[in-house]
Parts: sequence; structure tokens; C-alpha cells
Amino acid sequence: MTVSEQTTADILDKLYEVIQKRKGEDPETSYTASLLAKAPEKPVRKLSEETTELLIEAIRADKDAMVQESADLLYHLLVVWAAADIDARAVWSVLKERQAQSGLEEKASRSEG
Repeated sequence: MTVSEQTTADILDKLYEVIQKRKGEDPETSYTASLLAKAPEKPVRKLSEETTELLIEAIRADKDAMVQESADLLYHLLVVWAAADIDARAVWSVLKERQAQSGLEEKASRSEG
């Protein structure tokens, strides 16, 4: 199946499943397990690092590097979710709900509460 045949959600869901399966595995043989073994600090630090790297590449306007760093950022975000026992579907649900309103309306509704 090519990326065009597979939805973004399918790709991220599959990656999240793999990350979830790494919980409790040997940190010596799995990078993901090594991050999860030191949660929440290590996954959060890596997420912050990847965010910074993406921002640097965005400032440089290096699209190829931005693509690579974006992939790293998404992976590390999913690891942070897994460490916190957040179901990715809950995030997808919030995003779906937000599609029904403009970004300005959604932002205003959060600041009112």
C-alpha cells in the first residue's frame, strides 16, 4: 500500500500501535522502549529537541530537512502520548470536532473557559 492509498490517520495509528507494543520491552534492544522506560522525562526532552530542530529547519527554509524533522517530531509526540496512556483516537476526535468551527472560534471558546 502506498502513502497515497493509506490515510494519514492509518499511518499514525499503525505507528502508535508499534510504540504501544514496545512498552515493557528491553530498553537495550528498542529505542522506543528506552524512551518509555524513562518516561515522562526522556520522551518529553526528545519531543522538545525535535520541536527545536524543526523550527531551525523552518527558519532555514530547508523543506527536505523539515520533512525529516516533522517525522521525528510526530514519532516523539506519539511516544509522549503512549507514556501518558493517551489514546490517539481521543486526539483525533478533538481534531474532528474542531473541523466544524473556524480556528478563531475554537481559540476564542478555549480562552472564555
